[in-house]
Amino acid sequence: MTSTVQSSSAATAAPVLLRHAAGRGSLSGAGLVLAGTVSVQFGSAFAALLFPRAGALGAVALRVTFAALLLLVITRPRLGGYARADWVVAGGFGLALGGMNILFYQAIDRIPLGAAVTLEVLGPLLLSVVVSRRAASLLWAALALAGVYLLGRGGFGELNVAGVAFALVAGVMWAAYIVLNARAGARFPRLDGLAIAMAVAALVSLPLGIGASGGTLLEPGLLALGLAIAVMSSGVPYTLELLALRRLPAATFAVLTSLAPALAATAGYLVLDQALSLPQCAAIAMVATASAGAVRTGNR
Repeated sequence: MTSTVQSSSAATAAPVLLRHAAGRGSLSGAGLVLAGTVSVQFGSAFAALLFPRAGALGAVALRVTFAALLLLVITRPRLGGYARADWVVAGGFGLALGGMNILFYQAIDRIPLGAAVTLEVLGPLLLSVVVSRRAASLLWAALALAGVYLLGRGGFGELNVAGVAFALVAGVMWAAYIVLNARAGARFPRLDGLAIAMAVAALVSLPLGIGASGGTLLEPGLLALGLAIAVMSSGVPYTLELLALRRLPAATFAVLTSLAPALAATAGYLVLDQALSLPQCAAIAMVATASAGAVRTGNR
């Protein structure tokens, strides 16, 4: 998700030149970030409950399509006056966004939510290390790899191999999402680029969902749940993140979103009854710490 299942990564990507207040403003901003991350991860957990009825592809189709409709209605993006290169960026952004969500939902259909987010976050972490080009970043990368190794010792053998692969490739798509989100933000005003990209993601995911689930997606109950998940995973987080970025520096924002693996594990336990062993919990904590450390190193 993130957003999107992992939408919070968007603000991690590029410099955000917004004023932020100190003191209470910073504390309230931190609360908004955490609330948004909780909403995203619990949205993913509730989406997994749809899998027995709609399948992973059907669930992601409902979520992304409703999110696209909400964004298009709210932002009403201007479609004229852009160069071909702008549309290439928006299209690539949408493909990365759609691919990230499709692969992530395939992952959580096979492995616990906490493990999936832990593996997925390696993509943005690696991007931070490459962009930073600092020796300290290599230490954070080593800590993350140690965490993944510990995760393996704590139960990789119990994890579905395909699920692990889907989570890792979703991480690659997350890194691409971050880069393309920054470029789209420079070419499109407000949230126009994100709204267009989400529409592209919907055009990619909806045929796959229909092909996998057919008319089941039109059941009123599934439609209502799909809308609720879209609000939890997109509508609420986008709003809270925009408010938070007016109170916090981008680096602090990114560090707080590094808590995603731990919050995902919590959501998986509470909603899906996915208990983790102590070594697996330690592994998740190591990866989250490494992600936060890499962000802080890259912003110094």
